[in-house]
Amino acid sequence: MLRVKTYIAPSPIAGIGLFAASPIRRGQLIWKRDEGLDRDYDLRDFPENSIARDTLKHYGYRTGRDPVYVLCGDDARFMNHAARPNADDVGDLTIACRDIAAGEEITCDYAKFDHGFAERHFVREAADAA
Repeated sequence: MLRVKTYIAPSPIAGIGLFAASPIRRGQLIWKRDEGLDRDYDLRDFPENSIARDTLKHYGYRTGRDPVYVLCGDDARFMNHAARPNADDVGDLTIACRDIAAGEEITCDYAKFDHGFAERHFVREAADAA
């Protein structure tokens, strides 16, 4: 669950992004997993080619090899990836790794917590290097 005031708006990175509504200090907690709001969903429980599966794969993230996706129950699901993010993910926490100005998009490195993203990203890098 988000622990700072934010809003969603069009993003220059991708579609919609999450933006700071007020300044966020370096080291400040931005998000913490809340078992009552952020949920795990096993894709094996949903029919193939269903809208539900597509939504989970688009907005959720996979923490391991199993097809189990975490879906944030708030606007944290709109946080976009950046190679040089302004937020760092440590376990079930997201913390500002530098000061973030009001109106600035909050970004993170998906590879730090999304097993599926990391697999796709590193496979692509290896293919590009070959």
